[in-house]
Amino acid sequence: MKKKAVVLLSGGLDSATTLYFAKSKGYQCYCLIFDYDQRHRRELESARRIARGIKSSYKIIKISLPWKGGALLDKDMNIPEPANRLTGKPANRLTGKPVNHIPSTYVPSRNIIFLSFALSYAESISASAIFIGANAVDYSGYPDCRPEFYRAFNKVISCGTKAGVEHKKIKIEIPLINKTKAQIIRLGSRLGVPFKLTWSCYQGAKMPCGKCDSCYYRAKGFKEARLMDAFGL
Repeated sequence: MKKKAVVLLSGGLDSATTLYFAKSKGYQCYCLIFDYDQRHRRELESARRIARGIKSSYKIIKISLPWKGGALLDKDMNIPEPANRLTGKPANRLTGKPVNHIPSTYVPSRNIIFLSFALSYAESISASAIFIGANAVDYSGYPDCRPEFYRAFNKVISCGTKAGVEHKKIKIEIPLINKTKAQIIRLGSRLGVPFKLTWSCYQGAKMPCGKCDSCYYRAKGFKEARLMDAFGL
């Protein structure tokens, strides 16, 4: 019987690469796509098209976070300035030096919420893995994209679920966690990921803004990987 995995699919290049990676490892993939009243719906359509293209089952989960709390939920908040181009970390406007700052594009506890849904789904279908395209190298500094968070969540699974108590292991898989964006793009290219279907920009226009953190890291990754992005950023 084929092993099963739940894959969190946002429509971005990281999550698309993660889905293709899970497929390459022999998993039957069940994708979860979250509609959480985010700033735009462009990424939802990308996620649908990616899942259909690889012939994976998918569910769109509609949730509401009415308290908002971040620029990706509140359209009255501005998307922050791009990261410091030399360090890849947020910088002080006056000094230009990196600061330990979590940007306003952070959505409060988003990955905890998403993983909780994924865990419930995984238990219900007897999946042995949950794949998420989290990355702690070329990223904006979100605390729920760091290895220690996933180590802690795996402990939660082992002691807080029926599967864990009965020793039916469900593991959070984070295959991209220590890769640069260029390495992720090279991996995705080898796996045949349709990057032209992915969407990274925090804005929801017809074309990427080319200015936000997400656009910056995407462009930087394609340049370092020496590959051409379909969007030409």
